[in-house]
Amino acid sequence: MALADPHSQHDPLADPHDAHSSVVRVARVGVDGAVPADTVMVADAVAQCVEAAGRPVLRVSCEDFLRPRSVRLEHGTSDPDAGYERWVDHLALRREVLDPLGPEADGAHLTWLSTFWDPQTDRSTRGKVRVAVPGSVLIVTGPFLLRWETADAFDLSVHLQVSDAALARRLPDADCARVTGAWHRYVEETWPAQRADLVVRFDRPSHPALVLDGAT
Repeated sequence: MALADPHSQHDPLADPHDAHSSVVRVARVGVDGAVPADTVMVADAVAQCVEAAGRPVLRVSCEDFLRPRSVRLEHGTSDPDAGYERWVDHLALRREVLDPLGPEADGAHLTWLSTFWDPQTDRSTRGKVRVAVPGSVLIVTGPFLLRWETADAFDLSVHLQVSDAALARRLPDADCARVTGAWHRYVEETWPAQRADLVVRFDRPSHPALVLDGAT
């Protein structure tokens, strides 16, 4: 799966340099999808291509940047609004990962956190601060990445379109109502397909389809 921004002459995956200077920096890629396994599948494919090109890969999952259980489950386990507003700590993701590896960061001190919150212990992971190598490619996977908190923090974004039927097939029963309702709200309020650099229909993971401009 080749990932290049069709709207830009500068491909952050092919060229590790900043688009406006000779500085070697980290490229930040977001894989936005409702089903965790789908985003991981795409991220794995991207990582394989990046590593084959000789560039280091950094991985982050929104599953490691959840809000505390008391916040997520205040209105129960099936509430779609809670799933959209209270589940993932996007501001922490930006503060601890995306901005420290962004174009304004000090290239000599590219530090970041790979995890923030452990949903099993419901406590901070107290993750060790890591140092990124200039020229690395960061791949972030998870839902709602193209919300206002993080939409402008990616150099390349991929949005996975899925139908309700596909969500019902691939999500655990306990999560289906919450995730499906939250995803509807996200799509209606945020228009992620218009914000993303690439949109992929992912109803059948074995046969993904790139959505071209003007396609419905």
